[in-house]
Amino acid sequence: MNAVSTHAEPETAADVTDLARRALDHWGVRGGEPELLKYRENAVFRIHLPDSRPAVMRVHRLGYHTDAALRGELQWMGFLQAAGVATPSPIATQAGDPFVLVGTAALTQPRQVDCLSWLEGRAVGARGVPLDYTPEQLEQVFREIGRSIAHMHNVTATWTPPSGFTRHAWDFDGFFGAAPNWGRFETSPFLDDARRDLVFQARKKAVKALAEHERSARNFGIIHADLVRENVLIHDSGVRIIDFDDCGFGWHMYDLAVALYQNRQEPLYPLIEASLLDGYRQQRELTALDVAALPLFAALRAFAFLGWVQSRVEGDITREVGLSMSNIAADVIAAYLRDK
Repeated sequence: MNAVSTHAEPETAADVTDLARRALDHWGVRGGEPELLKYRENAVFRIHLPDSRPAVMRVHRLGYHTDAALRGELQWMGFLQAAGVATPSPIATQAGDPFVLVGTAALTQPRQVDCLSWLEGRAVGARGVPLDYTPEQLEQVFREIGRSIAHMHNVTATWTPPSGFTRHAWDFDGFFGAAPNWGRFETSPFLDDARRDLVFQARKKAVKALAEHERSARNFGIIHADLVRENVLIHDSGVRIIDFDDCGFGWHMYDLAVALYQNRQEPLYPLIEASLLDGYRQQRELTALDVAALPLFAALRAFAFLGWVQSRVEGDITREVGLSMSNIAADVIAAYLRDK
């Protein structure tokens, strides 16, 4: 059965909580109450398994991933955890399934529901909130993030995905095709005429650059694709990576560009970038051409954000946040256009 639908039905936090409550039975939980942690794209809950272990339950948004694609996400996460990358590990149902489809009277179109192991830690930061670290701490944190990303890329390069493995791609079509992964950015309502003209100029430059950019096993593979501050946890001076909802095939440099994107307005951004790249180099080679392409991949993230924002305003984010995020994206794109 496929969970993708051509339209979404209205839902509330109470609706998805009721659905999560119903799903608990598949993991052998009787009488438990899921604690809602996040209700944005997916609804994320903290639950307790029958042996009292805490775990994460995700009620996935309707239609974002096919069942095969969600299975692929969980397969990669399971591999990474087994290979020593600090990530959550999937927890199968009592029947041995990686996830289940659950509906309720209010939500008649079934939602995909899965469970992951709980990871302790605090997020590196939050969107739009200045970082509160000393220079020494920034250097340590971002060097460790760079090492963790490189380790993830290294072990994945040795992995042969199982038969039927499916994930979307952050490739040329994923950014510039007829149906980009996060939506079309050209029609963004948050760009004035001057910014829109700038975005279209940068698009021409980026299309040419990406079409000519090397794509090989050396620099392209399965990536996380959403290493924002909230998805990187710090625990006992180590780094843990969560939220693989957007993982797929893509250029390794995109992971690094995303990890830097929210920090570009930080006063110590040069230190952040240098530390991240240094940490990565400690585990995996970066060529001069890789580093030179960083502005391109930052611009690709900005293009993707322009598409993401317009499809989520009045849902996951307010118009004010949408305008702010779009202005930041336009500034990143302008910097790319100036880059020689």
